Amino acid sequence: MSLSPDPVEPPTPPSIDLRPTDGRRPGSELLTPRLRLRAWRVDDAADALRIYGDPEVARRLSPALGRVTDEDAMRLVLEQWIGEDGRLAPPSGRWAVERRDDGRLVGGAVLLPLPPGDEDLEFGWSVARDHWGHGYASEAGRALARWAFEHGEEELFAVVRRTNVRAAAVALRIGMEWVGETDKYYGLSLQVYRLRRADLTAQDAAATSGIPLIS
Repeated sequence: MSLSPDPVEPPTPPSIDLRPTDGRRPGSELLTPRLRLRAWRVDDAADALRIYGDPEVARRLSPALGRVTDEDAMRLVLEQWIGEDGRLAPPSGRWAVERRDDGRLVGGAVLLPLPPGDEDLEFGWSVARDHWGHGYASEAGRALARWAFEHGEEELFAVVRRTNVRAAAVALRIGMEWVGETDKYYGLSLQVYRLRRADLTAQDAAATSGIPLIS
């Protein structure tokens, strides 16, 4: 899944609180200053349709999501995601992303093994178009990275379509490094970005010491 467009940087890097409150896996709900990343529910279908039923969002995904035309179709997609999620070992998973202040669903996020060999772990997210420009992608992305590194991962990857320049900008703002182009994943020609545990640690240290983050 590719990064969704959202180039605005949050004012400070988010901390996360890993709490066993979503009924899926211990600690799998992630809290940032503004966002809650939680398990998807079937009754999220109407709000999820605003995101994944939007062709402008769906076409940016890698691979592209088939057209979701109504709530019934979205409900089937969510049922499939929930079923698959229950078989994934942490830190992998799928999350709904909602605002903490009002519970508004603003996007979705994933940590999933990349095909064909499932050797690399991809993290990515989608943000509803009416919520672009608020820094939600960056905030959710850092939360996912911390979650993955807490579970022993050493590096994460994001794969981005060449035309998705806004997504590439988000990857760089998170502190990811462009490592090249490949057709290894999904049979598509994709730009690959990598974030290592040490990269995020350095960002956090710089934020604590007052050194400006990547601009």
